[in-house]
Amino acid sequence: MARVDLLRFYLDPTTGEPHIYEHGVSEEEVEEVLRNPGEERPGRGSSRMVIGATEAGRVLRVFYAPDPDPHTLFVITAYDLRGKPLAAYRRRQRRKRRR
Repeated sequence: MARVDLLRFYLDPTTGEPHIYEHGVSEEEVEEVLRNPGEERPGRGSSRMVIGATEAGRVLRVFYAPDPDPHTLFVITAYDLRGKPLAAYRRRQRRKRRR
């Protein structure tokens, strides 16, 4: 991932706060995952999806889009990876470490 100096967050129109708060995720956790992603894939349109662990070990899925301003990302949402998707992610990470 290229250098990022600023993150902007989608604001929930009803609360005026970042949408990630509805999922119990903080801006710092999103930044941790974006700094050290485990996986990164294309999303819809020009968006991207990143999965990674926070420093505390929480595994998050983060959706973002490149911002028109250089070195800026627009974070759409982020939430905990759970259940079968989490198990599959951990399997892929174990395989990746063995190589």
